[in-house]
Amino acid sequence: MNQRNKLKIINDPIYGFITIPSPLIFDLIEHPYFQRLRRITQMGLSHLVYPGANHTRFHHALGCLHLMKKSIDILKSKGIEISEEEEEAVLIAILLHDIGHGPFSHALEHSIVSDLSHEYLSLEFMNKLNSEFNGQLTLAIDIFRGNHDKKFLCQLISSQLDVDRLDYLKRDSFYTGVAEGNINSERLINMLNVVDDELVVEEKGIYSIEKFLVARRLMYWQVYLHKTSLCAEQILIRLLRRAKFVFETTEETIENSTLNYFLRHRIDSENFDDLTLELFSKLDDYDIISALKVWQHHDDFVLSKLSQMILNRDLLKIKLKNEPVDAEKLEEYLKKAQKNFNITIAEAAYFVFEGSTSNLAYQPDKEHINIWYKNGKIKDVSSASDQLNLKALSKTVIKYYICYPKSNN
Repeated sequence: MNQRNKLKIINDPIYGFITIPSPLIFDLIEHPYFQRLRRITQMGLSHLVYPGANHTRFHHALGCLHLMKKSIDILKSKGIEISEEEEEAVLIAILLHDIGHGPFSHALEHSIVSDLSHEYLSLEFMNKLNSEFNGQLTLAIDIFRGNHDKKFLCQLISSQLDVDRLDYLKRDSFYTGVAEGNINSERLINMLNVVDDELVVEEKGIYSIEKFLVARRLMYWQVYLHKTSLCAEQILIRLLRRAKFVFETTEETIENSTLNYFLRHRIDSENFDDLTLELFSKLDDYDIISALKVWQHHDDFVLSKLSQMILNRDLLKIKLKNEPVDAEKLEEYLKKAQKNFNITIAEAAYFVFEGSTSNLAYQPDKEHINIWYKNGKIKDVSSASDQLNLKALSKTVIKYYICYPKSNN
């Protein structure tokens, strides 16, 4: 019998041809847990603002795999010691870094499961896959958790200049059409090096780093924290909480047994077991959209109205402010919504709410992006750069928002 060729080539719209580097990585990509990422959008509900932003976590994971392979090749060419086992492990770690994302990426973390981040869930999936693949992922898990003795390998997975960011900025910029986010990931990777076990950027790469940090800031305000996307995600979070409330307080069920399980049970880190993981692995964007199509006709006004808002892109009004929302203003909007919709104040709170969002492009107090000079000196990019605005990028900018029905105007 002919053995299947596992060293496949995939055509990617950003980088061209991506080669799958090993049979084990091919088998992981083929696994149903990973294939599920084809049905999880990378940018949640951002396509309601940027219609092209329908790319998936699957695209992003393969892009990260490609950039990681390039990064490892560059570092090895500069004399950095990376064994074959370490190379495969770091490739697996980046491939699976987002495998724990739920439907519409972050919305699920704040609604139908409690205190479970996608990082926690990714680790649960990786542990399960490790037992299926007879311990072949042990080293990858150590690197993913930041426990490996080569710190720079962990930094490639998670840091202020990690491979994850190098792919998502370029990819999200491409699919949204927001040119400000288009970074030169190839140039950045070529400038990487390692000094004293820490990832550094060679002096020639300083302008590419400046561009990368500015692009990150602009993408957050223009895309990730765009007020309409922000509003849509908050509506979805509240909609799922309402569905959970309705399903927990009535005998009602939904045909989708997987979603039904999550709506009827409290799921948190205490009771997250193998059965829950298996059910979670079957949950994707399609389950939520199918549910909304049913719920738009539901007897519960809140559930019905919020479902219609997302399906028909008839969202709440959102206003961004530099100061916290005035409590009296919020009360006034709540009372108007209560009166206009003929509902209780508790129900009106699903349609009128406030919150805040923040943007921090660079966190030198948490971890540095270090520039390495030919004379051997190392400086943090914010002090190495002659760009005055890099100092500004290290400050957190907070914006406050209020959402309310358009009829409240």
